[in-house]
Parts: sequence; C-alpha cells; structure tokens
Amino acid sequence: MIVEPIVAGQVAGAAVILLAAYFIRGITGFGSGLVSVPLLALFLPLQFVVPLILLLDFTASIVIGGLHFKRVRWDEIGILIPFGVIGVVVGTTLLVELPPEPMLFALAGFVFIFALRSLLNLHGDKLISRGWAVPAALTGGTVGALFGTGGPPYVIYLTHRIREKSDLRATFSALFFTEGLTRIASFLVVGLLLSSPVWIAFVAALPVMLGALYLGGRVHVGLSQAQMTRLVGVLMLVSSLSLLFKAMNV
Repeated sequence: MIVEPIVAGQVAGAAVILLAAYFIRGITGFGSGLVSVPLLALFLPLQFVVPLILLLDFTASIVIGGLHFKRVRWDEIGILIPFGVIGVVVGTTLLVELPPEPMLFALAGFVFIFALRSLLNLHGDKLISRGWAVPAALTGGTVGALFGTGGPPYVIYLTHRIREKSDLRATFSALFFTEGLTRIASFLVVGLLLSSPVWIAFVAALPVMLGALYLGGRVHVGLSQAQMTRLVGVLMLVSSLSLLFKAMNV
C-alpha cells in the first residue's frame, strides 16, 4: 500500500481530529472511529486510515477496559464475538477489493443514519432480546473491518441490554478489544498492517490518543449521556456531509 507524503497542515488536522475522537471515547467508551475515520478519510486513503484507527482503538480498549475490568459484562460479550468474527472476515475482504468511491458513499450514508439517530435521541428504553445479538454482531463486524466504525450496531444492542453507564462503558471497551484482535489478525493476513507508514503514524499518534482518553475520563462523571450523545451526533452529521462531498468529487 502506497501512501502519499502528508503535509504539515494534514498532520495538524489529523492531531485535532484524533484529540476530539479519543476525548469522546474517554467519556463514552465508544465513538472514536465514528468521529475520526470519516474526517481523516477526507484527506487520507481508507486503506491507511482504517488500520491506523484499528491500532489506536485496540490500545484505547486496553487502557479503558483494563482500568474497569470488574465492570465488564462478559455474559453480554460472549454471544456477540462468534458472529462478529464472521462479519470481520466479510468486511476485510470488501476493504481490499472495493474501489474507494462506493466505500465513501456507503460510509457517508452509514454515519449520516447514526448521526440522525443520535441527534433525534431515537433510543428507546425497552430491554431487547438477546436474539438481536446476531444481526448486531454480523453488521458490527463487517462495518468495523470495512470502515473502522463498527461501534453503532454494538452500541445500539448493548444500550438496550445494559443500563448502568459505567458498566456499559467498560463493556464497550472489552468488546472492542476482543473484536480488535480478530480484525488485527485479518488485516495482517491481507497485508493492511504490513505497511510501515501505518505503524509510524500509530506511534506518533499514541501521546495524543492517551492524553485525550485521560481528559475524557475526567469528564465522564460530570456529563450526562444525553449531552454526549447529541455532541457525537453533531460531529457525525458534519462528517457524513463532508464525506459525501468528497465521494462526489473523487
């Protein structure tokens, strides 16, 4: 995979995007991929952005999940993993084979739908059946491998299964850690993680990511879930419109 040299302005822009994305991840336990991938894809190829965010998200899951290990709901995660693995294999294949234009259109539409759901607060309070874990995991695994933003299907499912926000945050991170292992193995097989620019960018971005997680963790206890959900929704709406514009002008 060949990546064009990144200019200073792009480096600064990427740093701001990652800071915002992982600040949100520190508060909610998810959302880093939803914010970072669409914005970074405006000036970087998806085949570079997705592996980079995978490595950063995997590290973030270790940090957050490790600090709240006792709050993880392993009974909820266990049913998601097998079907998520199948989705990862499908998504990785599509990422390697598909041209950029349809992927950008699909990503823009996916992010736009979830942005509206967040802004309109279409969540509901009803406890759903565990049978919904199957489509949630298949979709989450596929979209996660393809776009690095597989969180929404998992988030929708788990928020209708777990009520306590700290348990939910820890469970998200443990799930994304486990699924991340599968995605890393899959990306290694197809060569997406054998690129030195990806690893150089990962090492350079680590201080930004860790600092943002720390700040987000400090805010976590003082911000309501509704406030954070709407903020994520606004960011995603802007991201989806920007992606659509880029897809139309590739």
